Amino acid sequence: MDMIVEGIKQAFWLLIHGDPQVLKIAGLSLLVSGSATLLSLCIGIPLGSALGLVRFPGRRFIISLVNTGMGLPPVVVGLVVSIFLWRNGPLGILHLMYSPSAMVIAQFIIAFPIVAGFTMAATQQLEPKLKLQILSLGASRLQLVWLLLKEARLPMLAAIMAGFGAVISEVGASMMVGGNIFGQTRVLTTAIVGENSMGEFSYAIALSIILLALVFLVNVVLTLVQQRSKAR
Repeated sequence: MDMIVEGIKQAFWLLIHGDPQVLKIAGLSLLVSGSATLLSLCIGIPLGSALGLVRFPGRRFIISLVNTGMGLPPVVVGLVVSIFLWRNGPLGILHLMYSPSAMVIAQFIIAFPIVAGFTMAATQQLEPKLKLQILSLGASRLQLVWLLLKEARLPMLAAIMAGFGAVISEVGASMMVGGNIFGQTRVLTTAIVGENSMGEFSYAIALSIILLALVFLVNVVLTLVQQRSKAR
């Protein structure tokens, strides 16, 4: 119990005094996970929309892949990305291994199927007659998709929260492709594992509290946006 209390005290001390090391780690965590989430939105939303709104050959197979991807173990993702980015791997010439870019790639692979799956579910729940009504008003296909996505914006905000939550809290893939290099690829989750392995439990608890606070603040902002949209 004393260890937990000490960890809480240390967390407040680190935040109040603006510890440069913690700020750099937290900043990199936001940068990597935010970038991965943004990329997953750029690809996951169009794919999820297509799966939810369009019928085409092979659709069920792709849906199965997306649903499977929503439960991908991060360590498996880390292993696959490591193989591709290793110096003698297919993409080794890019020299991305043990870099923030490699971490973004791994986290994108984790978040992408989550965003696509949530978007697909959101568009599938729309009233079928709504599509016909929009088309009857003379809307183009692009306008149709935009209006349908606008109608499904509330559950799609949940997709953003789910995708970001999945990557900001994962450790396996980030550790494998980033290496937890101090000052370069160390993020909050890998730092927690590192401090725990060295027996620095109070510091690990402090970093855990900061991570939870960070996730909470991001989700509060997204929830406020979601509820404001719902009120309209």
